[in-house]
Amino acid sequence: MAERVCPWWLGYLLASPLRGLVQDPVKILAPYIREGMTVLEPGPGMGFFTLELARLVGPSGRVVAVDLQPRMLKGLKRRTARNGLLERVDVRLAARDSIGVTDLAGTVDFALAFAIVHELPAANLFFIEVAEALKPGACLLLAEPAGHVNAAQFEDELQAARQAGLELADRPSIRRSRTALLKKI
Repeated sequence: MAERVCPWWLGYLLASPLRGLVQDPVKILAPYIREGMTVLEPGPGMGFFTLELARLVGPSGRVVAVDLQPRMLKGLKRRTARNGLLERVDVRLAARDSIGVTDLAGTVDFALAFAIVHELPAANLFFIEVAEALKPGACLLLAEPAGHVNAAQFEDELQAARQAGLELADRPSIRRSRTALLKKI
């Protein structure tokens, strides 16, 4: 699996403010996030979306950011602390075969999986874990880079999500991405 995971040093580029010119985190996330929510973000890297999620959930909300790479998490902690948001972000190290969020069962209001599922060895297990963490009716925004994931591969991911109890609710438009808003049945 290590050869499929985005290298930690690329996290600096992916967290660059210049990326916001193509993928504005506020425009992407604001329609789904309200103050006080609990948000799950597997694969946050160094926090391109995490910082905005933390701002949107406000002081009464929480973002659970789970990554496989300690160096990504170190960068994420540094960035959230620098922005005064560390108290809103629960930073966790994932295992190779699990995102490790069983303690969140039925408590998550929203999940964001941005450019992560194609890196995983078993998408079906990922979707099962996320679905178990979500409250009934809660949503997962799935976005995969169009340059890495073709239409057939994305449909395979959607099938795995359906088998985990997530139904397609919408197809929001995000530049350079294949996207789906999935709702827990």
